[in-house]
Amino acid sequence: MQPYRAVCFDFDYTLADATDSIVAGFQHGFTQMGWPAPDRETVRGTIGYLLEDAYTMLTGDSDPVRRAQFRPLFLEVAKERQRRETVLFPGAEELLRALHSRGVKTAIVSTKRGDTIQYIMERCKLMDQLEFVIGSEDVHAPKPDPQGLNMALERMGLSPKELLFCGDTVLDAGAAKNAGCPFCAVLNGTTPAEDFADFRPVHIAPDLFELRQWLEG
Repeated sequence: MQPYRAVCFDFDYTLADATDSIVAGFQHGFTQMGWPAPDRETVRGTIGYLLEDAYTMLTGDSDPVRRAQFRPLFLEVAKERQRRETVLFPGAEELLRALHSRGVKTAIVSTKRGDTIQYIMERCKLMDQLEFVIGSEDVHAPKPDPQGLNMALERMGLSPKELLFCGDTVLDAGAAKNAGCPFCAVLNGTTPAEDFADFRPVHIAPDLFELRQWLEG
């Protein structure tokens, strides 16, 4: 077993796929605000970013009032659909249960709302495998700011080197670097392996089955 006392995970495109509901939320929010509806692949490239930042990335509109308008419009369509439709990636359940059975603490640190993640994990009957969920409502600054990971370290009573953070974006890699934690890239999302090179990940996992094998190796 790799020498980590805890493993924290990002959620979207690391453990789970909520693409359909997220795309629907973006398309609804954009059309309500007078923008053309973005296509699926365009939206996929922003998953993992704070919603307001994704809005600006896709529109160029940095007006704080309009940025704030986007979130509730997105949630009108996406919130309940995410809770119902999100699926875990193959190997996610087996990975979480294997870590838990070996006494390795696990948690989720994400820019998605924590109550949505908790609902999904309870629906999947896996919330009891986690210590806690830290979501966007729990922090003042999103990744790559390390606040979420620092909170996880404090709750678990661990030093940074004892906690591995697994994620699919350079935002996740940056958060781990800023917190002083080792980082494992998971290639379930849209970020290619080469984009993580500057962050010196301890491992790059093509999927969650391989991640489990590496952790147990």
